[in-house]
Amino acid sequence: MSKPPAAAAKQLPDSALRFVGFLSFFDRYATPPMFLALSLATALTLSQAVELVAGYSLLYALGQPLWGMASDRFGRLTVLRCALFGVVLGAIASSAFTGFLSLLIARSFTGFMFGALYPTLLTLLGDTRVGLAKARGLSDLQIYSSLGTTLATLVAGALATFVDWRLVFLLPALGAIAALATLRRVAEPLREATARNFKAAFGAENLLLYAAVFLEGGLLMGMLAYVVPALQDAGVGIWISGLLGCGFAGGVIFGARLMRLLVSRFSRTWLIGIGGVVLWASFAPSAFAPSPAAFTCTAFLLGVANAVMHSSMQGWATEVAPQARATTVSLFVFSLFFGASAATYLTADLAEQGNFSRIFGIGFWLSIFLVVAATWLHARWLARQLD
Repeated sequence: MSKPPAAAAKQLPDSALRFVGFLSFFDRYATPPMFLALSLATALTLSQAVELVAGYSLLYALGQPLWGMASDRFGRLTVLRCALFGVVLGAIASSAFTGFLSLLIARSFTGFMFGALYPTLLTLLGDTRVGLAKARGLSDLQIYSSLGTTLATLVAGALATFVDWRLVFLLPALGAIAALATLRRVAEPLREATARNFKAAFGAENLLLYAAVFLEGGLLMGMLAYVVPALQDAGVGIWISGLLGCGFAGGVIFGARLMRLLVSRFSRTWLIGIGGVVLWASFAPSAFAPSPAAFTCTAFLLGVANAVMHSSMQGWATEVAPQARATTVSLFVFSLFFGASAATYLTADLAEQGNFSRIFGIGFWLSIFLVVAATWLHARWLARQLD
């Protein structure tokens, strides 16, 4: 009679899932708000500071297939622990260097390690939850991830300016140590016993999904990195620009609550379309009437699009190939962050020139193609599932 409680006590708690999601997005979004402060405190140019994020996102993306295969082979908790230990090393190294090349290597390594966290959380939710429980788990993960984005956007620039930029890179190391302490006695969760089929992750429908999320990553995450720098370029102070940039998190929280109403009334295909329209609309103010108010509106609507469209895309990714779920999810996240990295790299020169309205204008036109393509692809996939 005492055995079940003992086993239950070793399961991964929801609080750990939420905290790791929070930590992952805090580190991901801590660098953009301190672009200017970092370039002033070191020998880096603004373009080089932007390239730190591009390198981080690139290694974050490239590590996904490796983490996915490792997760299937060695277990979800093993991957989480190894990655968190690597985060500690990478964060410490990031705070120790000031030269561009050394910082680029340190930040890229840190991105590689952080890349294991969020897809592993998604895989755990796919393994252990179904139906409404999965939807709620994804919603909770979105909310806590947005809180990580919020805190990073709010305090990173101020800490870098008024205290030390190194502190911003060290905080995730402390969080990773705390997470490791929480996980030290947690057992590997039971998951559905399915035959491993690596090839299933590379089916035609999977590849089209990866292509769609590549573009979504460039538009949703790549463009979001420019909201706070655009506000600062428009003359808004560091602290206020960070506060206004938190409109993204407000949009995620609002969108997550909205999803509770929409999910019972609309199919996932419609949710992808609705979220895609919001994404398209988010770029209009900043592209055609750039101002601090417009950039703030863009941040908020990007958050709503993230909660509605991207969470629906995540749910699709956990179901498109159940027999290769970890690999599929890892490739999904790879495509997302590779898209974000590509968008940031390709627009770095425009950011150096302060031409943020043109950057958001590119997002405006490309998002029209994305919403049509993603909605059609999901409708086609769903029709085939019902045949």
